Amino acid sequence: MSVTSVTEHTIELDGEPVFYRESAGSGRSAVFLHSVPTSSDDWLPFLGAGRALAPDLPGFGRSSKGGHLGYALADHLRFLARLLDTLRPDEAVALCGHGWGAAVALAFAQAHPGRVARVAVIDAVPLLEGFAWPRGIRRLLAPGIGELVMGSVTRRRLGRALRAGAADPQAWSEERVERVWEQFDQGTQRATLRVARSATPAGLAAAGAGLSTLRVPALIVWGERDPWLPVRWAEAYGERLGGGAVLSVARGGHWPWLEDLSVVERVTAFLAQVP
Repeated sequence: MSVTSVTEHTIELDGEPVFYRESAGSGRSAVFLHSVPTSSDDWLPFLGAGRALAPDLPGFGRSSKGGHLGYALADHLRFLARLLDTLRPDEAVALCGHGWGAAVALAFAQAHPGRVARVAVIDAVPLLEGFAWPRGIRRLLAPGIGELVMGSVTRRRLGRALRAGAADPQAWSEERVERVWEQFDQGTQRATLRVARSATPAGLAAAGAGLSTLRVPALIVWGERDPWLPVRWAEAYGERLGGGAVLSVARGGHWPWLEDLSVVERVTAFLAQVP
């Protein structure tokens, strides 16, 4: 597999700075959407395999984190539409998302079916009935308490939280934790709270109401040892997405590619397939 260089860019979109990474190449473009509270840093192992784009979503990484911005699912959908209008106009892309980014990808595919050629999701926030946020997330939902919890986060506590989601805590090296910590400022803390508070279980299920109408190839990747989003949601997504292929990663946690690098090859190969 040939590897192309990855470049970094910051553009202004609707008056706000947006950071993204890009790799060149021919053929269909893959667009990678990260989860919360990380950034496009997550996708570095995936970039360079072909033509690809990985933005920092508003509120995270090096993109705008203004308090005047919205961070609900609908806001991130509008952001993605504007980003693709600017960087990938008149093109159907392959979408790949992780966690919250996977929810954005699936909601976008429903809202803009002509703009998505195929979709891969990794340990996706469920846009399905019966989902409830894990206990740790529910602590953030109460006004005041969530702010206190966020304000008390130290680098050590952040590292513990990230490692708690991994099957192998060593997958989160000190260097990897440090990169997340450097970006975990007040703006990202605020965005994280607003994402969690806006994404009610009923609202998430409503956002997935059209999943069965999607007619694009789908790949559902799941770490079998994800402590926050059990692997049963992978099969549920597979059924809703009309028999989408399910890849269970036996030794994977919430970020299954950290424990099993073969996930990177499987996902990038799927995204590159034509049609």
